[in-house]
Amino acid sequence: MGRTNGPCPGCDVGRRAFLRDAALIVAAIGVAGSRAGAMPMGAIESIARHGDSTTYPIPATDGVNVDKKNDTMVARVGGKLFVFARTCPHQNTALKWLDKDKRFQCPKHDSKYTPEGVFMEGRATRSLDRFAVRKEGNTVIADLDKLFEEDKSRAEWAAAFISV
Repeated sequence: MGRTNGPCPGCDVGRRAFLRDAALIVAAIGVAGSRAGAMPMGAIESIARHGDSTTYPIPATDGVNVDKKNDTMVARVGGKLFVFARTCPHQNTALKWLDKDKRFQCPKHDSKYTPEGVFMEGRATRSLDRFAVRKEGNTVIADLDKLFEEDKSRAEWAAAFISV
């Protein structure tokens, strides 16, 4: 029989094995915990296109998805879903999602935006442009003909999301 430690006479767990297993558990919890608040970025394609409207599946979790074909970004954030124009309102440069910082950023002049598209800092003078959206079943329909700029259509811009 192997070595015993503590009050468990039948246990064959040595100090090294215990410390190794404990370290693996702590590492696994740390990795899972660091991903818990993550908003991954992925690619998305519309599942239907009718005139100036495009339909997307509602993502199951928070995250940002880019549709390069339609120049849109679908962002699910804390119970809300937005469809943004994919370009910075400053000079129409394609935006990037920085997952570790949980924000959008313009690679040209470093304008920064929250996951909800709200302008934080940089050369831009307004928040990200939002499309009018509506929910139908498990999908969101974005009206690509109705793009709201925060400084020109504040009420419509503020209402351009669905609850999920």
